Order: sequence, then structure tokens, then C-alpha cells
Amino acid sequence: MKIRSALCLASLAAFLSSAIASAQEKRGFRLEPLSPKFAGLIGSDAKLETIATGFGFTEGPMWDPSGFLYVSDETLNKIFRVYPDGKKEEVIALGDPDGNTFDRRHRLIDCASVLRAIIEVTPDGKYKVLADRYEGKRLNSPNDVIVGPDGALYFTDPTLDLVAGEKQEIPFQGVYRLDDAGNLRLLTRDMGQPNGLAFSPDGKNFYVDDDEKRNIRVYDVAADGTLSHGRIFGEEPGGKGDGVPDGIKVDDKGNLFVTGPKGIWVWDANGNHLGTIVMPEQPANLTWGDAQYDTLYITATTSVYRLRTKTKGFVPYLQH
Repeated sequence: MKIRSALCLASLAAFLSSAIASAQEKRGFRLEPLSPKFAGLIGSDAKLETIATGFGFTEGPMWDPSGFLYVSDETLNKIFRVYPDGKKEEVIALGDPDGNTFDRRHRLIDCASVLRAIIEVTPDGKYKVLADRYEGKRLNSPNDVIVGPDGALYFTDPTLDLVAGEKQEIPFQGVYRLDDAGNLRLLTRDMGQPNGLAFSPDGKNFYVDDDEKRNIRVYDVAADGTLSHGRIFGEEPGGKGDGVPDGIKVDDKGNLFVTGPKGIWVWDANGNHLGTIVMPEQPANLTWGDAQYDTLYITATTSVYRLRTKTKGFVPYLQH
């Protein structure tokens, strides 16, 4: 009798798991592993949850330890607080906000494309410009920003969101370092349209993806933030409308999670594509969240999603 009951329970569990997988498949979510290592990062029973929807175009998610996300909406021109129960609160109205990060002082830093600037969003819903010019010329349209192991801000400056009718004053698309004193230094100008960026947990490697060339580059990093030995780390090819390499996040083992065609591409530190998380909406960016930083919060077109993982994120602004 006990054996029969156990078999029934096992059959029921298998049925429910199959039903959940089938429902998620219909919604466009599925896992495409290419290596056994993928299952060690994203379990085969992983479930994608919709946290909030009804946005215009979501970007720049950042998890606040208080228990909510900051999310940029490039269409509604606002930054929101988004809570796990779906509640939304407007933080600031701002023309085309994009990537966000926290610095070491837990200030919210945003790439304000219309302002063509890196800004600090203040607690009272206002902003302060931290950098908007390089050698006297206006930046293009800052896209994504992170804090480095040295505490400086690193950001990309493509022309992807350059305001129509405005002049491109800097004749290249660069990657920059901004220190606490406000000194802005160009790190590299060898990319077509630099976008997402990340450091390896040991701070020795710096990753930047290129929308135009659909690849991810990696550089060696010196103690002062200088980059050298730039080379191709991986490529994310796709068809028209499939999406391009965009946001990058790294786990504490050095694996990369990079948004790209149809979803999130998972790479190991050696540049091996381990598998893809296919999403119901094209994702633009992602961040680690929850108490243990083992959950991916994903901004994908009109929605914000949550996916619990079997790994833990590397969160630079928490490192000391």
C-alpha cells in the first residue's frame, strides 16, 4: 500500500512538473542547455514568475536590500520602485532613463540618455549631474553603468539613444571611468556600439558587449582601471528582431548572464556558451536580488520577471 501511494505521489509530481513546463512553454519560457554545467546554475525545474507588467520598455533593474527594485521605463520616461507583489511607485520623471547602479555609498546612479549624462538620483526625487562632457564635448547617450572594484563608476556611451536632431560631438562610442573627484577618463573606443558591462569577481577581467557587432569583448584590467589585451569573449548572433547583446551580470563563480537574441545567454568564464534561458519577451537587462542574491530579476520589454537560480550573484557595490 505504501509503495503504491509513493508511486502515485511520484506520478502526480511528474505530471505537475510536466504541466508547469508545458504552461511555461506556451508563454514562451524554456531552457535550452548546451552543457551539463547549465543545470548546476539553472535547475531544470526553474520557474519564471511575472512580477509586474504594463510598462513601455523596461531597463536598468537594481535590487535594493530594503526589498524592491528600481526599474527604468524608457518609454514612460520614469524610474519606478517595483515591489515583489507588483506594486509600482514613481521615483522620478526623467527623459529616457536607462542603466542604473548603486555606488559604494548606495547612491542610485542612472544613465540619462536625453540629458546625455551620468546622474545621481537623489532621495527627494531630483537629480544631480555627475558627468556630461568629455574634453569639453557632450557625451553621446550613456547606456549602462556599474561600480568597479576600485569604487569608480564605469559606463558605456554609444549613440543608440542619441536624441533625434542633436549633434554627435564625440566622434566615437567610448567606455569611460568616472572617479569620486569627477575625473572622466576614456578607457577604450574600439567598439561599434558598447552597451552592457561587468567585472569578473576577482576584478582582473572587464567585459563589454557590442550591439553593433553582436559580440562580447573582454579586457585585462590594471589596478588604475586601465584596459589592455582586448579580445572577443563570445558572440551572440541572431536574426532581425531577435535582440542583441545588452545587459551583463556575473555570478560569484565568474559565469556570465548576458541578455541576447531570444533570452539570456549563460557563459562560463572561459567563453563557453552553456545554454540559453528563452524568455516570453525580449530582455534588455537583469540584476541579482533577494536576500541571498540568488534570484535574477529581468527587465524584458513591457514586464519585469523573476527567476530563482542555483547560484549566487556577484554584486560589486556590496564588496569592500
